[in-house]
Amino acid sequence: MNVLDRFLNYVRVDTQSAEDREEFPSTEKQKVLGRMLRDELMLLGASDVVMDGNGYVYAKIPATDGGKQKRVLGFLSHMDTSPDASGAGVKPQITYDYDGGDIVLNREKKIVLSPEEYPEIRNYVGKTIVTSDGTTLLGADDKAGVSEIMTMADYFLSHPEVEHGPIAIAFTPDEEVGRGVDFIDLKQFGADVAYTVDGGGLGELEYENFNAAAMTVIVHGINVHPGEAKNKMRNALRIGMEYDAMLPGEERPEKTEGYEGFFHLMHIKGDVEEARLTYIIRDHDRKRFEERKELAARVAAGLNERYGAGTVEALIKDSYYNMKEKIEPDYLFLVEDAAREMEKLGVKPLIRPIRGGTDGARLSFMGVPCPNLFTGGHNFHGRFEYCVVESMEKVVQILIGLCTSKSE
Repeated sequence: MNVLDRFLNYVRVDTQSAEDREEFPSTEKQKVLGRMLRDELMLLGASDVVMDGNGYVYAKIPATDGGKQKRVLGFLSHMDTSPDASGAGVKPQITYDYDGGDIVLNREKKIVLSPEEYPEIRNYVGKTIVTSDGTTLLGADDKAGVSEIMTMADYFLSHPEVEHGPIAIAFTPDEEVGRGVDFIDLKQFGADVAYTVDGGGLGELEYENFNAAAMTVIVHGINVHPGEAKNKMRNALRIGMEYDAMLPGEERPEKTEGYEGFFHLMHIKGDVEEARLTYIIRDHDRKRFEERKELAARVAAGLNERYGAGTVEALIKDSYYNMKEKIEPDYLFLVEDAAREMEKLGVKPLIRPIRGGTDGARLSFMGVPCPNLFTGGHNFHGRFEYCVVESMEKVVQILIGLCTSKSE
């Protein structure tokens, strides 16, 4: 089975994760794909194939190079898709020999993937493009990565004559809701170093990511009949709006790029009595990241001085940190190795920071340095998501090259 066939099979399985749930994984349906992958790995002849009670899938491919490579090289992708758009009933569509124009996703509903809105698709004229029918996301994030790792495993297990070092594989649930490695068994995984295969377009190679925190701002109001509210009512919704207005207006996702950090208001709900505002806080620079959190807390303190103690609570919890801290001192060879394998295939490495995070960011702080490789997907988390088949095929070749390299 080739990488495209696998991808088409996997995206048809609804694995959407869910936010704000205590159970792990957040949705049982993720385990449906987990069982498929487990069974396929066993059929291919992988070793130590396990799907644990938390839905993680692990496997090993023993070395065939006589011990030339002692370091265990790992690869990870996540099985879940984003809660931002439906992953149920995905109907993948294939456009062969893309001509550079509009791709009609759904004629009946007049849904069109247009290069006027997504100009980077013009880079793939003549290529094979996979999309959804425009009513769901596609699931390239990260079933493209899953497909690529599985196809690499198939290659090695069906070509025992090809020398390679020891390989470890893991597929994780709940990455999209920030919990992808909460319960990972590093001993079962068994990798010394690894790559997440969870990036975007052709050539992306990343070892820097945001420092990240989640913040919930809770505003406690006082509700009084509006006819008698003067000097009595404390409107939690308006105080919440005031809180947001006191954060830097130019430091939002829609106004930042590259290394620029931000405060992102994701949800607001409530009434006069109580309001909740949910944010994510991001910055590549650790010092600036800490300053952002301090500012968020100061804004809450200032509003409490104005409206009374306990009116505003800013609950801040760190999510992950910039893996550059762990990779740059001793593990840049992982980035160099990946860049070299790309160049062998005529792919220009695009080494730049992730404006987000991966399972690899947290793994790097758990002792497994883990840069991120591209998958060939674009426009993640929405109905205009697409994946380029030729890019996926390049990823498979890159993974094979990383495993067969003789460098230590």
